[in-house]
Amino acid sequence: MQQKVQGLKKEFKRTDVNRLRNLITGKTGDATGTQVGYSTKSIDYKEGDIWTEGRKTWTIKNGIKQTVSKLDTIKKEVFMPLSCPCCNKIMKKQLDKPNYKIHKKCFDCVIEFEHKLRIRGEYDDYLKKLKGKNNLTILDEAESYLLDAINTSNNGYVSEHGEVERWIGGLDTDKLTKDLKQTVKETKEKIKSRLND
Repeated sequence: MQQKVQGLKKEFKRTDVNRLRNLITGKTGDATGTQVGYSTKSIDYKEGDIWTEGRKTWTIKNGIKQTVSKLDTIKKEVFMPLSCPCCNKIMKKQLDKPNYKIHKKCFDCVIEFEHKLRIRGEYDDYLKKLKGKNNLTILDEAESYLLDAINTSNNGYVSEHGEVERWIGGLDTDKLTKDLKQTVKETKEKIKSRLND
C-alpha cells in the first residue's frame, strides 16, 4: 500500500509573501500589494501624537494605536501603578498605597524625601504646607456637603405611618448659601495666608 503525502492545501499568494517579508524586516506598515483606482490620504503618526478620527481621539503608546478616554486622567489619579515612579521598585508594602495617594511615590521614597528635608531644616515648612492643603480639601468637601444639604427639598416629610407631612416655613436657602460661601471664602483665605507665612 502506498500512502499519499499530503502537501499544503493552500498556496501562498504574493501578498502573503510580501506581508511576511515586511514583518521580518520590521516594515509592518508597508503595503503588500498595489491598489488601483482608489487612494486614501495617509498621515504617519509618531509615538505620543494625539489626533481625532470620526468621534474618537487616538494616540500611540509603546508603538500601539489606542483610543484616548475622557477618564484617562482620572484613572492616573485613582489607580496605583505596580512600581514606584521614583525608584521603580514594586509597591507591595502596606503603607505604599496611602503614601502614593498623597505623594505619588512609595513609602520608602517618602521616608527618604522627608529625611532629606529634616537634614536641610525644611521639614516643618513642608508639614505646615501639607496640613494646609489637607485643610483646604476638607473645607471643599464640607462646603459641597452643606450646599447639597441646604438645597435639598424640604417641602414634605414622610412620617412613621407613611403619611406625607407638609410643613410651613423653612429655611431661607438663598441667604444660607450666600453666608456659607462667604464663610468658606474667608476661611480659605486665612488658610492660604498661613501657608504663605
